[in-house]
Amino acid sequence: MSAAGSRGAAERADETLIRAAIAAAAAADPRDVPVGAVVFDAAGRELARAANAREALGDPTAHAEVLALRRAAAVHGDGWRLEGCTLAVTLEPCTMCAGALTLARIGRLVFGAWEPKTGAVGSLWDVVRDRRLNHRPEVRGGVLESDCAALLDTFFHAQRP
Repeated sequence: MSAAGSRGAAERADETLIRAAIAAAAAADPRDVPVGAVVFDAAGRELARAANAREALGDPTAHAEVLALRRAAAVHGDGWRLEGCTLAVTLEPCTMCAGALTLARIGRLVFGAWEPKTGAVGSLWDVVRDRRLNHRPEVRGGVLESDCAALLDTFFHAQRP
């Protein structure tokens, strides 16, 4: 397969991952910002999915990424290490989530919409690529960006009178 053909296949595969994250976001409590995250193992099998649940759980750390990482670690079989796994999320992770996925040793991060106000994977900060850290996942952002942004636009539009 040509480099362009394999690049196209990789892009389609990433879109499939983000579609799973969009489906996870759709399950968010109506009070929570609809962000979804899904963790896949190295073979592409889904390990865990979650949606934001800060309002539903009354927990400031209940971001979709953190919840999905916790669930994935419980089933992955290597304790807390998620080496070789991919995290797909609808929104660029914040500093807490970027730190958590880095500490969990996620091998690859794929995300949808960029978050210029709080994003920590290139927008405001770039936690995951900080050369001072001993682990830096591969990153691809902007996958199905408009679809992911539309989830947020719809939610926030309904919140404002």
